[in-house]
Amino acid sequence: MKIGQYDLYSIETSEFSLDGGAMFGIIPKTLWKEKLSSDRLNRVDMVTRSLLLVNGDRKVLIDTGNGSKWAKKYLDMYNIDFSNYDILSSLKKNGFETDDITDVICTHMHFDHIGGNTFYHNDIIEPTFPNATYWISKDNWALANQPSVKDQGSFISQDWEVLEKNNMIKLVDEKFLDGIDIYFTHGHTDGLMHPIISDGNKKLFYGADIFPTHAHLPIPWVMAYDLHPAKTMSEKSKLLKKMYEQEWILFFEHDPFYQACTIDMKGKCYCIKSVVEISE
Repeated sequence: MKIGQYDLYSIETSEFSLDGGAMFGIIPKTLWKEKLSSDRLNRVDMVTRSLLLVNGDRKVLIDTGNGSKWAKKYLDMYNIDFSNYDILSSLKKNGFETDDITDVICTHMHFDHIGGNTFYHNDIIEPTFPNATYWISKDNWALANQPSVKDQGSFISQDWEVLEKNNMIKLVDEKFLDGIDIYFTHGHTDGLMHPIISDGNKKLFYGADIFPTHAHLPIPWVMAYDLHPAKTMSEKSKLLKKMYEQEWILFFEHDPFYQACTIDMKGKCYCIKSVVEISE
């Protein structure tokens, strides 16, 4: 798919699972299990899916997934599985290498979004993308380095310490790359960045953790992980109205079935209109 100046590639980086109750907050299992099934530990299957934007020499990767720096205990806890694909194989499948990446946009600093920023090489943590600038919002950087008790488990400093040491991080609070607009939300976490790619006609919105899966399209279906669930619902309501009226494409970072979709409305509820394939 091409939008504006960028060719778009869907980059699947891992399969994993999180607790269904945490993923759906106050929504009872009798409802959400119809959308996403759970295993015997009540975990729902998901993926980590990045988006690669290519324009000549500029190659921009949005988020990097869980990464590979996990001890077995946590691989088992989160059911992280690289047997079908990882960030290296998915990039290679589309004709790219880690050295090609010029920019990494970190929507926010939770481990399942930036774990792939770094990796172990001979027991030393190194940048996965040695030629890239890593873009992080000022608000989320501040939170990640002094998290609350509620969300301190979501931030792992190994995902960014070596990048800071090597001066590879740039903190932002506004648009910073040509052809990519940034929409900020604050319900899930402080200063979450949603890249928007547009050609004036077609527009794609990167859902991140406001819309992690298609099951989270209903406005009240928000995660227990969210710092401010009521704010998330308000943000979702405004965004879904725009997506529906202006026929935006919504990109799903964690959906195990769909890369993206357009939005429809049935009665008072938003739902999938058409499934969109970014890349095969």
